[in-house]
Amino acid sequence: MRDVLPEIMSWWRSGLEFGLATVVGTFSSAPRPPGAAMAVHGQEVVGSVSGGCVEGAVFELATEVTQTRAPVLQRYGVSDDDAFSVGLTCGGIIDILVEPVSRDTFPELGQVAESIEKHEPVAVATVISGPGQVGARRVIWPDRASGSLGPRRLDDAVDDDARGMLAQGLTGIRHYGGEGERRLDDLAVFVHSFAPPPRMLVFGAIDFAAAVARIGKFLGYHVTVCDARPVFATAKRFPEADEVVVSWPHDYLSSVEVDERTAICVLTHDPKFDVPLLEVALRTPAGYVGAMGSRRTHDDRMARLREAGMTEDELARLRSPIGLDLGARTPEETAVSIAAELIQIRWGGSGKPLSTTRGRIHRDT
Repeated sequence: MRDVLPEIMSWWRSGLEFGLATVVGTFSSAPRPPGAAMAVHGQEVVGSVSGGCVEGAVFELATEVTQTRAPVLQRYGVSDDDAFSVGLTCGGIIDILVEPVSRDTFPELGQVAESIEKHEPVAVATVISGPGQVGARRVIWPDRASGSLGPRRLDDAVDDDARGMLAQGLTGIRHYGGEGERRLDDLAVFVHSFAPPPRMLVFGAIDFAAAVARIGKFLGYHVTVCDARPVFATAKRFPEADEVVVSWPHDYLSSVEVDERTAICVLTHDPKFDVPLLEVALRTPAGYVGAMGSRRTHDDRMARLREAGMTEDELARLRSPIGLDLGARTPEETAVSIAAELIQIRWGGSGKPLSTTRGRIHRDT
């Protein structure tokens, strides 16, 4: 829903009713992940749930749901002859919840949109199947909640799970009994987490950093560029960055919050900057720590870090030289190689050409 938010908020604020289709479950080689959304108002369509495979069928269903005002959970996939006929030929299966949305049916949408725009964590939990009311919705923030899925015990159980999923940035389905029992699976609840975007911290205000900042924004990161030299660390040189900070890199990194979704890209390749910075970086929970430099620079850097007391386990976390081996030369090509490594780490890919591999293309998280 994040991708279609500007359009649907325009409709919502105008008092219009529209159909919202959301991918809630995927199997095998599904083209879009859970949370992908498409909205339909009249003949206007925004977003995508399958990259084009079943959009025509979903458009018709969304139009029907807007008229009947009854949410529908629909499965499309090769196991279903009708679904196959509408074009989902990739071998995957997707479950899509299509529901009518308006100021009456989703009064909290304005608050959800405000939280997303402010990068405040919020989750939307929706009953998608079971004996309860399909389409019942509850919005959960870290400190409050609004709406109800049914019994109080069910709301309490979903609140706990949704807040845990928010902390990890997870979106998915949870199963419960009618009274919130976790050991049962009478009903299914889709929890759509809108966690703040992951952070990318780029150190070194060089031309390579500008390219990395651009691709970081493209991948959905909140990008910060940091350098101790004010003449180089300027917003004008890094217009795509969310913020540009003038500070000694290790001091700045010590002062900010870092979690498992944070990517740290050290592009300074200057020992007086990157050695103290990496001493801090490799002791954070960051999911990615990469450093630019030649093989000789890497060897010298590793020796300096060992002299500084870094352990072999800590050093093993360092991705250096940074990026995948794509033969990159220009700043833009290097940024692509770094982005490729980030994607590989996130999804567990091999980094090999798909034409030389076998099995599933899309792996589990």
